[in-house]
Amino acid sequence: MLRLRHPNVVLFMGAVTRPPNLSILTEYLPRGSLYRLLHRPKVQLEEKRRLRMALDVAKGMNYLHSSHPPIVHRDLKSPNLLVDRNWVVKVCDFGLSRLKHHTFLSSKSTAGTPEWMAPEVLRNEPSDEKSDVYSFGVILWELATLRMPWSGMNPMQVVGAVGFQNRRLDIPKEVDPVAAQIISDCWQSDPSQRPSFAQLMSPLKQLQRFVVAAR
Repeated sequence: MLRLRHPNVVLFMGAVTRPPNLSILTEYLPRGSLYRLLHRPKVQLEEKRRLRMALDVAKGMNYLHSSHPPIVHRDLKSPNLLVDRNWVVKVCDFGLSRLKHHTFLSSKSTAGTPEWMAPEVLRNEPSDEKSDVYSFGVILWELATLRMPWSGMNPMQVVGAVGFQNRRLDIPKEVDPVAAQIISDCWQSDPSQRPSFAQLMSPLKQLQRFVVAAR
């Protein structure tokens, strides 16, 4: 983690490894989590800012996936994205991350948050970095709708719906068609059909330019 240096990845500064006070030291991001900012009552982030946040996440994840070997986050979700004073989003919490030494990663010994997890992970099947892409689709859905994913369902119901019934969150008609297509692409059942974060850069930048021009 000490070698990771990117504007959209939380800076790891050190650790205490002597029990009982095990801890890590990172940079401080005063605005807290993206989840908290998105779901505050009566306070709505403007669309341009939300699109910039989506691009921030994609940049940070592209950096991790482009590392040697690639780093797969495995618990990518809006509560694990922190925001600095300038509204820059940074990826954090690598508690479940794994170095991708092989093509697939076993998910049987890990746990995450079902609302953001890919169906193959929910089924305890082998997974690769494309599981992070699925999770990014849920985050983009949050940014586009300002809604909580799978609200009203408990975690086990989400596991059944997504992992075994092939259900996906509904994308409202008012969501920009380009954003809706990106979300759908990220949610492909076959992980190999999902785009990489490098491939997501272009449509996300195009979407950002379109919104700015429309204003």
